[in-house]
Amino acid sequence: MSRLLALMTLLLTLAFPALAQVQATLISDSLEITGDTRLIAAGNVEVLFKGRRLKAQRIVYDRATDRLEITGPIMLEDETGNILILASQADLAADLSEGILTSARLVLNRQLQLAANRITREAGRRTTLETVAVSSCKVCKGDPTPLWEIRASRVVHDEVERQLYLDNAQFRLGGVPVFYIPRLRMPDPTLNRATGFLMPSLRTTSDLGAGLKLPYFIVLGSSSDLTLTPYVTLRDSRSVELRYRQAFATGTLEVNGAVTRDDLIPGMTRGFLFVDGAFALPLDFGLSIKGQTVTDDAYLLDYGIADIDRLDSRIEASRIRRNEHISARIISFQTLRDSEDNTTIPSLVADLVFHRRFSLGPLGGEGGLRLQTHNHYRSSTSPLDGTDSDTIADGRDLGRVSARIDWRRSFMLPMGIEGTVLGEVTADAYTIAQDATFAGSTSRTHGNAGVELRWPWVKAGRGGATHVIEPVVQLIWASSNAESLPNEDSVLVEFDEGSLFALDRFPGSDAVERGPRANLGVTWTRLDPQGWSMGVTLGRVYREADLGQFGPGSGLDGARSDWLAAVNFDLANGIALTARAVLDDDLDLTKGEARMTLNLPKTALATSLIWAVEDPLEDRPDPTQEVTFDARRKFGGNWAGKLSGRYDFVADRGTVAGLGLEFLNECVRFDVSLSRRFTSSTSVTPTTDFSLSLDLIGFGSGVTGGPARTCRQ
Repeated sequence: MSRLLALMTLLLTLAFPALAQVQATLISDSLEITGDTRLIAAGNVEVLFKGRRLKAQRIVYDRATDRLEITGPIMLEDETGNILILASQADLAADLSEGILTSARLVLNRQLQLAANRITREAGRRTTLETVAVSSCKVCKGDPTPLWEIRASRVVHDEVERQLYLDNAQFRLGGVPVFYIPRLRMPDPTLNRATGFLMPSLRTTSDLGAGLKLPYFIVLGSSSDLTLTPYVTLRDSRSVELRYRQAFATGTLEVNGAVTRDDLIPGMTRGFLFVDGAFALPLDFGLSIKGQTVTDDAYLLDYGIADIDRLDSRIEASRIRRNEHISARIISFQTLRDSEDNTTIPSLVADLVFHRRFSLGPLGGEGGLRLQTHNHYRSSTSPLDGTDSDTIADGRDLGRVSARIDWRRSFMLPMGIEGTVLGEVTADAYTIAQDATFAGSTSRTHGNAGVELRWPWVKAGRGGATHVIEPVVQLIWASSNAESLPNEDSVLVEFDEGSLFALDRFPGSDAVERGPRANLGVTWTRLDPQGWSMGVTLGRVYREADLGQFGPGSGLDGARSDWLAAVNFDLANGIALTARAVLDDDLDLTKGEARMTLNLPKTALATSLIWAVEDPLEDRPDPTQEVTFDARRKFGGNWAGKLSGRYDFVADRGTVAGLGLEFLNECVRFDVSLSRRFTSSTSVTPTTDFSLSLDLIGFGSGVTGGPARTCRQ
């Protein structure tokens, strides 16, 4: 009986090598022993083995020849009912070293099917298939032609190396031969990484013409690999792209780059290099490394690498705990904008931050301490502002040391009113060089204190809905004294729900919000038992005097700010909408934005709309009116359409637009996309980009299959 049960082990080793012997159960209509040497199980034979099931019509074990004869149909299923092996007949050695299966089909990793007239087991590790059809596509009786297949005269599956060796391989699409390869080696689906070619892709642009990318993947070790991708176009562009990855015990490192020669900039070797790394350090610190460099301003857009106009290289060590944040970083910037010069922007920046939250013991409440140093350097030596678009001295170098301590404590007052007292003191010391206006050393101290009252009203409505209305009054006292200091990190000020009740609305340290003021607002929230919610916020800021701190585009200028109105919906079915507007007393829009996201079973959409008046103080000399969207829609089960774009209403033209079509089933993913960039500058021109890619699922593409085809009865 143990010899008979060894059959299961043999069949399983075709898909799972080195399987250990375990107990099995045999079920059949009849079981007999003839001549003291033959054991015969016949009629609906089933062998249950480690959650798997073997089905056959007849199994014979001959002790004299030490062989197994199996009459089918033979079927091996895994614990979930997926078929691993199908065959009509088998003749196998009992020691599993060799054997033959006829009219058999082998399924690897539940994806790749190998159908053969004959399967031979050799040396306990190799399976040879003759007259083979290889595919991961579902085949129907009425339509036996798979979407794709590889026909071969012979296939050898080496279970130790986990490789497939194909002789006289012919690739077919829909039954039509596409190309022929005399010898082909491919990894089986159980192998995650193997040296060899990856699927090619086609890319066509109006600047470069049609081109082909053919990646070659190289395994360097158990924790590192390299991908080299030659890219050749019809307009004489020749590139080699690279991607190097390595995993360490404490982190990861990835390097991406390319070297190019083309006719867009004749005689110049072009390229880029990006480095990204993340490592764990002792004492819960983390180290992040990011490096970016490029040979010219247009390269990244010309070759579709990234749509960025400033390169950011940095090294940063940080630690974040429940009540603590520590970070130290050095950043280098490289601009790709036509309106900027690398000599007049801060090309080197260094920051050190220590932030700690703590309890104040007998005083009660929560306190915070923040210490920061900041330095930035410009390579220009001019103390004057040149012809660039900013109003900053071209060579200004700056160093700053800042300290801030804050405290707040809340109390419960009669009638359910929540009262809070809060305060903050900051001190800054500056050293400025190469600036005709601000050169020298100076310092600033600033303090503010406030009282906040919140009175939440809660009501249970019909159907179990909960309504919460909360009026808020916040009275702030702050010094009105003005210091002559440059402002570089607090130019853009946001007036929204998050900053309505902030002690200081400036995002950085160069500017502080001065003068007594009252922040008033009310919120209404509806929580529905069916899972959706709605919120509305209305607020305004009243000042004792207008100190000219804010520009007209912020909505915070004047003795009375503009009105802030915000609404948000969060529906249980995956739809979310957020909108906010800053309106003056005549209800004219100063700034507004709206965002909507849909995450439905067949539809996904992310869209945003922004509208802002011009404001030179916020580095916005022209109005901004823009809409962006990114949509995806599934249809027909296996198809998905994609549409994206950005439109500038001020310029009355599109900025970028793209559309795509994807087909995904159990065995293939086909993706075709078309995009157009309409903007131009001195370094780039409007460009159309067309790309096409094809992934065969089942050969280590890393792509998860989609819905399988439905067979018609």
